[in-house]
Amino acid sequence: MAFIEHVNVTVKDPKVTAQMLCDVFGWKIRWEGEAINGGYTIHVGTDTHYLAVYSGPDHSKKGQPIDTYITPGGLNHVGIVVPDLDAVEVKVKAKGYVPGSHQDYEPGRRFYFTEENGVEIEVVCYD
Repeated sequence: MAFIEHVNVTVKDPKVTAQMLCDVFGWKIRWEGEAINGGYTIHVGTDTHYLAVYSGPDHSKKGQPIDTYITPGGLNHVGIVVPDLDAVEVKVKAKGYVPGSHQDYEPGRRFYFTEENGVEIEVVCYD
């Protein structure tokens, strides 16, 4: 069966975002280094799945098409499954983020928060 290995998101500072993801979700940095367009990427997650957090030079100019490699937060949200929703919410709050949209419906409980790049993260627990 096919599965998602990673999602690549443009952020302002990959090191700051990667550290937040490690702190909140207990992930690790799998790889980091130079990337497309003279940018820098960090792969942060587990041995099998990760988020690539990327930052590159700002080549955007008014009136030109949006380039997703230079536009922070160019997606709707990233869903992350956790074993203990309440424990992760405590970590999210400790980092200064505001959890919201708490929902409890089949097949699980969830909440959302938006991090400093404008990326909305859905945290879900299927307990």
